[in-house]
Amino acid sequence: MGNIPQDHYEPKPGTATWLEDRLPIGGLISHLQNFPTPKNLNYAYVFGGILVLFLVIQIVTGIVLSMHYQVGDEASFRSVEHIMRDVNGGWLLRYAHANGASFFFIAVYAHIFRGLYYGSYKAPRELLWIIGVLIYVVMMATAFMGYVLPWGQMSFWGAKVITSLFGAIPLVGDSLTTWLWGGPAVGEATLNRMFSLHYLLPFVIAGLTVLHIWALHHVGNTNPTGVEIRKDSIENVKKDTVPFTPYIAIKDLYAIVVFLIIFVAFTFFAPNYLGHPDNYIEANPLVTPAHIVPEWYFLPFYAILRAITDDLWIMMIMPFDAKLGGVLAMFGAIAVLAFIPWLDTSRVRSTTYRPIYRWWYWILVADFFILMWVGAKPAEGIYPIIALIGTVYWFAHFLVVLPVVGLIEKPLALPETVEDAFNKKHGINDQVSTTGKQDDAAALQPAE
Repeated sequence: MGNIPQDHYEPKPGTATWLEDRLPIGGLISHLQNFPTPKNLNYAYVFGGILVLFLVIQIVTGIVLSMHYQVGDEASFRSVEHIMRDVNGGWLLRYAHANGASFFFIAVYAHIFRGLYYGSYKAPRELLWIIGVLIYVVMMATAFMGYVLPWGQMSFWGAKVITSLFGAIPLVGDSLTTWLWGGPAVGEATLNRMFSLHYLLPFVIAGLTVLHIWALHHVGNTNPTGVEIRKDSIENVKKDTVPFTPYIAIKDLYAIVVFLIIFVAFTFFAPNYLGHPDNYIEANPLVTPAHIVPEWYFLPFYAILRAITDDLWIMMIMPFDAKLGGVLAMFGAIAVLAFIPWLDTSRVRSTTYRPIYRWWYWILVADFFILMWVGAKPAEGIYPIIALIGTVYWFAHFLVVLPVVGLIEKPLALPETVEDAFNKKHGINDQVSTTGKQDDAAALQPAE
């Protein structure tokens, strides 16, 4: 496909030239400002910038919180209370960090489903997509370890339930669980491990994010039509694109401000709405909560984990138990995302032009929210059945629907270029045509 042709950056003589010859910061800034971006991007494409901002918020608030946090069976819970009550602005830092994690996941789920709808994973962006999946996996690990640190009831029992799942892995499971616990049971050594990794992993996310952005700027953005911008000349690139600054930057800034207003509203007026009240009770190994649930952003995959039980007929013929089956299903539900570039057989990128698959896509979105809902319910009554149906469809969508529909579907006609799609959407051709006719009619009028 090749790189996108761009105007070459020429530094001013003097210090700028000297610096550019040794460290091309000016060229990098110029590239970021003038990066050719498809002119028809909509607001579904703003979540990348939002995610970068919230990564910075999480790292900054996390570093400050770590200055006041203490690790210990009793010290951890009390240090969180100390932050909330005694540290200047500590309550704001803690609520911003906790709600920032939730809003981080809101943005990442919107980002993922936008990528699925517009086919952002198709060639030549397979590696870009896989790096994004890796960021998501590390995000989940970081969020889980952060949830353990307050050492409330839900933190303790969540850590106990999730870490014990690794014991189902053949051969190395028991050793891995003991290493995670730091001993024979969840305790202070477990907190030490969780705190260390929770502090480290955000910087891993930051490194992967830089790699993700680098890959994006190498292959270029997708757009709602799925038609690639023309790269044969700078003139055609300019017809299909606009410079990132100010056009796309202003749109991203507007979306960021709106998103921040909602985030601030939650932080100040409903800071515990997305959390669990049991986590304000100090961890007690002798008292099990009535219903152990993780944070809301883990619920779809928690539902998949619990959907695999011993009474399923498929588990009766498997050489392993339901616990390992649930672990495989949970991690498999995430891992399958990395293989989507090769599972999608359609020659059309954007779901906008796929009339059959569009229905299946929205069923997947509904399935995700149903799994999230049922993951918060007790594993009894009709809820396990709903979770099982949702789990089956999740895998069927990617392993069956995506490849089969791509082969049998007749897509709608695509626009020739991004410029054509943009002009048609905004009626530019019609305006030009109407103006031309008016000019011709005026030219035929006799002069007074």
